[in-house]
Amino acid sequence: MDCCAPSNNVGAAITECPSCGKKGKNVQLITLKSLLKASVLETIEPDNTYVFCSNSACTTVYFSGNHSQTFAEGDLKVPVYQKNPSMGVLVCYCFDWTRERLMKAAGTDQQPADQIKAHVQAGRCGCEINNPQGTCCLGNVNAFMRDLNRG
Repeated sequence: MDCCAPSNNVGAAITECPSCGKKGKNVQLITLKSLLKASVLETIEPDNTYVFCSNSACTTVYFSGNHSQTFAEGDLKVPVYQKNPSMGVLVCYCFDWTRERLMKAAGTDQQPADQIKAHVQAGRCGCEINNPQGTCCLGNVNAFMRDLNRG
């Protein structure tokens, strides 16, 4: 098997975070391989399943499906949108949209979500390797913009 080929990550995984008890979402192994710091990457168990905890009050970012491992934001190469309220943290990891940049775009004719959607449709995104949640960030961008418009 190619060392960079995705693992099947099959098995009955526990999806409740061992730190906060909230249900998480499964992430592909490629997400962890891309975003964990080298010293931490050396500890992953490739045959295990991994889950992303989006609870902003919880320090755990990833946990293994058998609860043998947890990883915190400090274990990653990038800050995690759901865990870090800083204005400079990316909301869209593929196209460099931070909270600050989105706030500046609000109320202008710039439409970040439309721009991102066009890039996604053109096949330019790499969410599974850039975004810690391992999935498209467009939902996060839309929610952030909705919250801005309400506030």
